Amino acid sequence: MLSRLRSGSIRNLDREFDCTVRLLDDSEYPCTIQRDAKGHYLIDLLCHHMNLLEKDYFGIRFVDPDKQRHWLDISKSIIKQMKSQPPYTMCFRVKFYPTDPATLKEEITRYLVFLQIKRDLYHGRLLCKTSDAALLAAFILQAEIGDYDAGKHPEGYSSKFQFFPKHSEKLERKIADIHKTELSGQSPDNAELNFLKKAQTLETYGVDPHPCKDVSGNVAFLAFTPAGFVVLQGNKRIHYIKWTEVSKMKFEGKTFNLYAIHKEESKIILTYFAPTPEACKHLWKCGVENQAFYKFEKSSQVRTVSSSNMFFKGSRFRYSGRVAKEVIESSAKIKRSPPEIHRSGLVPSRSCPSISHGSRLSSVPRTRRRAVHISIMEGLESLRDSAHSTPVRSSSHTDSFMIRSGKASAAEGNERTSVIADEMYSPAASVLPTPVSEPGPESILLQQDSSSSGIEERGSEVGSSAAAEEPARGAGTSPEGVSERAEQEQAMVCLQGAVPAKPSY
Repeated sequence: MLSRLRSGSIRNLDREFDCTVRLLDDSEYPCTIQRDAKGHYLIDLLCHHMNLLEKDYFGIRFVDPDKQRHWLDISKSIIKQMKSQPPYTMCFRVKFYPTDPATLKEEITRYLVFLQIKRDLYHGRLLCKTSDAALLAAFILQAEIGDYDAGKHPEGYSSKFQFFPKHSEKLERKIADIHKTELSGQSPDNAELNFLKKAQTLETYGVDPHPCKDVSGNVAFLAFTPAGFVVLQGNKRIHYIKWTEVSKMKFEGKTFNLYAIHKEESKIILTYFAPTPEACKHLWKCGVENQAFYKFEKSSQVRTVSSSNMFFKGSRFRYSGRVAKEVIESSAKIKRSPPEIHRSGLVPSRSCPSISHGSRLSSVPRTRRRAVHISIMEGLESLRDSAHSTPVRSSSHTDSFMIRSGKASAAEGNERTSVIADEMYSPAASVLPTPVSEPGPESILLQQDSSSSGIEERGSEVGSSAAAEEPARGAGTSPEGVSERAEQEQAMVCLQGAVPAKPSY
């Protein structure tokens, strides 16, 4: 009996587990992982598959059975991080957005970042006004179908492409006009680079929104960007704190605190409340990693941090990768022939379903064809919250939303508050994973029940909103679809009112 248990234990240690990683072009890479394999093994495997050297900007994302998103820790065992049962499904995504996309050495890296930001634009994380939205969409058209050709592109051709959750005929005409008159002659790689340069100037570039609430119960979206920590509320960026000004980040339960020191030694404490303790911990870890990546000169400067002000309490975490400056220096040393880029064809996408365009793409070289994502629905429906006031000030930390001390001036506050669009930033689907299969009637009805944000006409300018999506794998016949619907219900509960102490499914 004992020998049978021992042999079973040995077999268990030698087991391989099936894993599927969804790439940025929505293709899938199946692989097997050993029980003791660490996260860097899977990253290296994927980057070798894609012939990618500038890999530090990317990460692998997954969703646990409680519908909480995570980044795979490359320094820890993969299996120990998975709380669900195999087979596992994960996503390869941009984790750290390049501060300046022009510093990326290779075209393959720029192409993958292009796919990520195009995804951000479609799903609502990248918010912009009509003029910016039209230009970004025109760059995508140029990269996807090449120069305008009256014989192949009939009137209204831009309406066949879904760049945003929702847009108007006026915006479609503006996109087509820019594509026809301003971008002719740009090669796909040039159009992609110009797209990246434009996106990088937007205040929501690199935003991975974490839905939270302030002490008044108003919905706010916290995010970490290459420039620093931002808070988006309504149609405004109400807080922007540079990484050099962030002194520490702490969390306890569902409460997240960020401590910063502004100019003239003005101290600030920002306090927000996440939907669950798990979501708050994920928010904190993302903040710690982003600050380490963008702030420090060398990875040797990175230290282990604690989630609590008391050393013996809370979680401890240390970012284990290279920092941005080291990555840029390493990229400059790359000397090889540019790898061939196999740009994806017109295949159905789970996150952005496509339709066939027939002969419209016949003039485009096979290696230059892209997956053009076309929505089968009007657009992603997002929840809207009419309350979007700027946080109030308080002198008590225990019940405060923000504390300012020292010589902080009103002018300084206005300096960090800016209107980013005419429409409200409300990416309700930003915490949802990408479904495995096409959305069924139930999920479409669920989306139609919520109020719409997206891009709507408002005089001459329209805000185009988008929401982030990421993968999940649970149990059942269609595990990821099940977790997607459950998490959507959780997100709606969170954004409509009470923040549950634990996910309600």
